[in-house]
Amino acid sequence: MSAHQPSAGRPRRRLLRRRRFRIASHSGAEVVSLRQLPAKERLRVTAPSIFTAANMACGFSAVPLAFNDHSHWAAILMTVAIFMDVADGAVARLVGATSPFGVQLDSLADLISFGLAPAVLVYTWVLPEWPVIAWVAAYFWLACAAFRLARFNFTIDPHADKRYFIGMPSPGAAAVVIATVFALDLREDSVGPSLLLPVVISVVPALLMVSTVRFRSFRNLVSPQTQQARVVTGVIVVAFLAGLAFVPAATMLVVAYSYVLTAPFGVITAPLRRRIFGPDSVAPPRVKQQSVFLPLHDDSDTDPDVDSDVDSDVDDDCQPL
Repeated sequence: MSAHQPSAGRPRRRLLRRRRFRIASHSGAEVVSLRQLPAKERLRVTAPSIFTAANMACGFSAVPLAFNDHSHWAAILMTVAIFMDVADGAVARLVGATSPFGVQLDSLADLISFGLAPAVLVYTWVLPEWPVIAWVAAYFWLACAAFRLARFNFTIDPHADKRYFIGMPSPGAAAVVIATVFALDLREDSVGPSLLLPVVISVVPALLMVSTVRFRSFRNLVSPQTQQARVVTGVIVVAFLAGLAFVPAATMLVVAYSYVLTAPFGVITAPLRRRIFGPDSVAPPRVKQQSVFLPLHDDSDTDPDVDSDVDSDVDDDCQPL
């Protein structure tokens, strides 16, 4: 019997080595392993996540640089993170690889690159003279960025107008801090009330992130569909890269602060543009939705009369852009 025991144990060990873990979906949907896909298809579905990982790597690397008084290098890496964030969405739409997992991973990467990294940058910049204010400003930014990203994931509407964001997107808000770092160029011996300027600059974009003001997504520029749109996108990209090469501080200031000003400018000019160019030139009225702080209820638990009242209630507080 002892001679047969090793031969009986070998198949069992071989079976254990071949066993693989399988991912089960809590919703019951079928989960396909990447090992089951051809190499070309595997690259297609993972390509957007590669850019997302690069975005996250840049944001994470900016944190220790900021703690070690390398603010400009941290700002440069955050700028690269913005390009990676734009690229992952463009690549996902180009190859048709958008997925709920990609949305969640992108938001987690954005929280690091455009939530944590700018907060640390502001904190280390203001800390020498105003430690308490530095902590408050940094945490306020981080909290607003987390709320903005969580609200975006919760309120994704496939029928919504993709030309607009509700609230300022976190990369655009981070660009304001980045532009301020490039423009001010504070020396190590610079102290005093001037260091409060980054705090003031960071509070306004943080509030805009959690607001319901409409901001242009410029998706038609990122993912052009016509030849004319591709030419326009190419010209804008070349001009922007040339500006970064020759006058980076001025270029970042113009781009970042102009994007902030598009919101109030759009609100002011919306009635005129609607009258001249028609209703398609502005965003459609935003329908009020259930609060993100309330739990979801089944349709059977809701009163149809109440639902009809809520659905007909249109938010006119912030006019569309």
